Amino acid sequence: MVDFKRLEDIDVAGKRVLVRVDFNVPCDDEGNVTDGTRLVAALPTINFLRKHKAKIILISHFGRPGGKRETRASMMKLIKPLTSLLGTDVAFAPDCIGKTADAAVAALRDGDVLLLENTRFHKGETHKADGTKGYDPKFAAALAAHGDIFVHDAFSVAHRAQGSTSGIAASLPAYAGLAMERELDHLTQALDIPRRPVMGLVGGAKVSSKIDLLKNLVSRLDRLAIGGGMANTFLAALGHSVGASLCEHDLTDTALEIMRNAERENCEILLPVDVVAAKEFKAGAKHRVCGLDAVADDEMILDAGPATVDKLADAIDASKTLIWNGPLGAFELTPFDTATVEAAKYAARRAQNNGLIAVAGGGDTVAALKHAGVADDFTFISTAGGAFLEWMEGKALPGVEILKK
Repeated sequence: MVDFKRLEDIDVAGKRVLVRVDFNVPCDDEGNVTDGTRLVAALPTINFLRKHKAKIILISHFGRPGGKRETRASMMKLIKPLTSLLGTDVAFAPDCIGKTADAAVAALRDGDVLLLENTRFHKGETHKADGTKGYDPKFAAALAAHGDIFVHDAFSVAHRAQGSTSGIAASLPAYAGLAMERELDHLTQALDIPRRPVMGLVGGAKVSSKIDLLKNLVSRLDRLAIGGGMANTFLAALGHSVGASLCEHDLTDTALEIMRNAERENCEILLPVDVVAAKEFKAGAKHRVCGLDAVADDEMILDAGPATVDKLADAIDASKTLIWNGPLGAFELTPFDTATVEAAKYAARRAQNNGLIAVAGGGDTVAALKHAGVADDFTFISTAGGAFLEWMEGKALPGVEILKK
């Protein structure tokens, strides 16, 4: 259980509040925002601070300019959509430190909002003075000089110790913003103090990218369903033929170890009991449903079969909490999205009608649930990606550690 300092705990009236947001949003070639989800996520914190008469200074990175100025990576493009969302003018400073930034901060009145330029225009955001990874304390101190209070509201970068996160917290008292609070509260509820039985569903392409995740989850869950390409490695470890499927045969011993650990921890492992196989990896490819030992040498497993979806539905019914990360098949290709869509819809119905706490996160996961049309029906969906995974792996996140009481 994370006991952290919250924005509501402090008086911000008249204070300069430095807010770390994540405005690294997708844009088209003309610089127009194509998905404003992260802008919208920051609104509750910004509006709270406006209501309580703080001077609000927003900082964020955008892209990977590598410590150099790039027009396409400028935060200036976000002023118009952010102004529209807030319904008030948003000032802009063409740098995040230095005289221009200092002057822009000094001009703020209570309730004003200022967006500083991309923090990654400075190498000190992500690298020390000697060029090694980390952050330059001098750069972090220059950022911190803009504020009296630091509010971290970007869980998506909480797994990185950077100048605009951990660096600022070395100089200013740090508090969680409302978006950060929501992430931490829901993730804590799902994994640290869950309503049991708690079930995890982990999919995706490779076991190698989620070894730490699986090892941590089997010690904390009551049941764990494994799907996607990574399930093939577990099936192969149990002696099933997976044909030409994506499979990390060199990790079969690791898969067996994870299953043995799960047994010791009384965590039930759920693997596919039937599959959808095809000879081509493309949308609309000729395919068939078959048993685990009926996959031909020239066939690929591209989705879980209907009996597997039924088994997952039964497991969801027997659970009070569900944590979902990753698709069950090649959901980008019809009809190999079927298992992911059907299981997601079933979980969403249980969340809406039967009190299931359904929490999901990770890039592919968000895309898959949006594809299934149920993203708004889960209890909570984290868009944090790497930070979500590291939290689920049980790792300490620098951006959360700075908020602990």
